[in-house]
Amino acid sequence: MDLIPKRDQLVTAANNVAHSLLYGGLADLRPMPRALIDEGELREVYHYRPAPGMVESGDPVLLVTPLAAPSLCFDLRRGCSLVEHFVSLGRRTYLVEYGQVSFRNRSLGMEHWVDEVLPAAITAASEHSGGRPVHLVGWSLGGIFAMLTAADRPDLPLASLTVVGSPVDTSKVPLVAPVRPLLNLTEGGGVVAGAYRALGGAPQPIVKWAFQLASVQKIVTKPLAVLTHLDDTDFLAQLEAVDRFMANMIAYPGRSFGQVYHRMVRNNALSHGSMDFGDRVISLADIAVPVLAFGGATDGIAPIAAVRPFIDMVTGAPETRFEIVPGGHLGMLTGRAARDTTWRVMDEWIEQWSSPEPRKPVAGNAPVKKPAAKKPPAKKSAAKKAAVKKAAVKKPAKKTATRKKASAKKPAGPEAIGANPQRRHGSGGSRALAR
Repeated sequence: MDLIPKRDQLVTAANNVAHSLLYGGLADLRPMPRALIDEGELREVYHYRPAPGMVESGDPVLLVTPLAAPSLCFDLRRGCSLVEHFVSLGRRTYLVEYGQVSFRNRSLGMEHWVDEVLPAAITAASEHSGGRPVHLVGWSLGGIFAMLTAADRPDLPLASLTVVGSPVDTSKVPLVAPVRPLLNLTEGGGVVAGAYRALGGAPQPIVKWAFQLASVQKIVTKPLAVLTHLDDTDFLAQLEAVDRFMANMIAYPGRSFGQVYHRMVRNNALSHGSMDFGDRVISLADIAVPVLAFGGATDGIAPIAAVRPFIDMVTGAPETRFEIVPGGHLGMLTGRAARDTTWRVMDEWIEQWSSPEPRKPVAGNAPVKKPAAKKPPAKKSAAKKAAVKKAAVKKPAKKTATRKKASAKKPAGPEAIGANPQRRHGSGGSRALAR
């Protein structure tokens, strides 16, 4: 809104306020329709139903939810939902989430997700889509799980790996770097370790508080932002959707939280490109599929410097790409700007590394028989026979001309994003951020 609002701005603002008070909000929070196709301990795999009148095609996409965050991150609201975007394009879209974590799940470690949850989800998505390879897309800790699974299980049917805001070097995270020396002063992590062991994990309120801490400036300035955007319906709807997302945070299982805390926060284990998992070491250099990684320009939880090193670690990948996109930790995935940045790059990447759609066989595999030609009358004049011969000669020439016209190539247009394999950033602004 202008400092001195115009009449149409006042009308729109009044309408937005009235709609929020009378109908409970402006955002369309209806979830995309889906069906459960596989489940296990803290594992639920869903297939999103295709849009009405649309037939699914291509390789499936499996969205990997991080621990503690709800799957709403991929389906925030209508008009700003990555799930809705994929479904509208006719992509086979799947999601794995984990349900509610309770005290009885306290003994589950990261191995549960890397050894069981993700391999089972990838297999289920591939089988459900007719045995096609899967494009794995993970956000935040979901991206960490995805990269570890891809490195540990090269036998899985994977087409590509995409990670969004997944930090591998936590020494570059502003919230962690200043307190790391304090965390290492006491054996076993001191007070923090004792607290999560006693509670069986990190409770939902603490997880929510930690997420909000990274965007405290936005929380402080939120009332002013709402006041100055009362006439912006889309802006207000996005705030409502993010508030719902924050209200649905999930607890961490105790052992998993302990591993994330000790290995990734205190010891920065992944910064070396590998992590110990019991009797083995998982090395990110063993990832053998194409890798796409995103860093958010204003991400306080996983800043660009914490995410970018991953690209240099995946030396076994046939191709890698790193993109800097607008937004914070959640905004880069499902913010309003993501519709024209992050999602567009994802679409190009998936198209580039998708296998061709198999041709559908004719029903019954039986050749189509042509109707038998009628025999001409016995007493046909010589003139008529000559006319028939003349027509038969001209017909093939007409077909040849048609083929040539159809095979003519269109002139190449301007270079699209992703066409140049040497290009590492999404825009001129991205390159400036990289310096």
